[in-house]
Amino acid sequence: MGLGGNRAGKLGQLVLAIHAVALCAGLGALPREAAAQLFGGTPILRPPSDVPGAAPSVATPGSSGAAAPKGPMLQSLPPAANPGQVHAAPQLSPGQGALSLSARFGRDLPVINGGLHWRVFRVEQNAAPKLVKEEKGATPSFVLPPGAYVVNVSFGLASATKAVQLRGEAVKEIFEIPAGGLRIEGHVGNARIPHGQIAFEIYKGSQFEPGDKRPIATAVMTGDVVPLPEGTYYIVSNYGDVNSSVRSDIRVQVGKLTDTAVNHRAAIITLKLVNERGGEARANTQWSVLTPGGDVIKESIGAFPRVILAEGEYRAIARNDDHTYEGAFRVVNGVDREVEVLAQ
Repeated sequence: MGLGGNRAGKLGQLVLAIHAVALCAGLGALPREAAAQLFGGTPILRPPSDVPGAAPSVATPGSSGAAAPKGPMLQSLPPAANPGQVHAAPQLSPGQGALSLSARFGRDLPVINGGLHWRVFRVEQNAAPKLVKEEKGATPSFVLPPGAYVVNVSFGLASATKAVQLRGEAVKEIFEIPAGGLRIEGHVGNARIPHGQIAFEIYKGSQFEPGDKRPIATAVMTGDVVPLPEGTYYIVSNYGDVNSSVRSDIRVQVGKLTDTAVNHRAAIITLKLVNERGGEARANTQWSVLTPGGDVIKESIGAFPRVILAEGEYRAIARNDDHTYEGAFRVVNGVDREVEVLAQ
């Protein structure tokens, strides 16, 4: 028999405390293998238009981002590569109880068949809760002594917690985790930004809400699937490591995979210090890239440094053999090119 997690009293407070601790643990690092199990192995790198039933959601600089598509139901995606062992009903000895667990996205929604992390805590009178069982299968079964327990299940950054009372019988508990999946990629014009050149951070709420915020997921790569609680989030997309950054709001829906494309207006610039146009690049050159206002936004050393810059006007300063040279250039969206600075 399950006891509601919001029940007043010490047990209810314990449920909330364990739920909060488990949630904080989930905010640290989302295991990619859990997302891969959930959505059918290693995610395929593909544009949103290739996902059945999902239209791309494109965010442009200066906008709040397009509304998230509904996306395919997670049930329609390939089965999990390793959804976990389905346990048969255990044989009970006298003085034991059995607890069988499973999770779904909500009432009348698909069962979650991978990426789950279960923790079972024993609750004793006047004692701290003790972790007695832990498993990552989809439908675990535990044989336990009768008593009071608190069960927590996490699915990526989403989780649910219940209090359970075990007696000398088998108990089945179904947890409802209102979560969906988010998969992101970046574009410049009609071209997809290659894997490894772009990374994403995910924040709770809208970018327009006041207050300082910390990301709930960082270093998210193209094609990674991030399970999240249902709700509104905003993405910070960083193309390169200089100034091509885009923010966009997105909505995650229960039981659905949302594919989102973020559109950057930028280009890859290769810098060269040459004695004449089309000449050989001079080695051991120190570079600084400045905005029109004189702010240094990138420094590097080499004959052919490559830098990803948002479209706009810039100045390049090159230092070689105790001499300094400079030149102005313009970055045009999607036009990758070389910029030559003359050593004159």
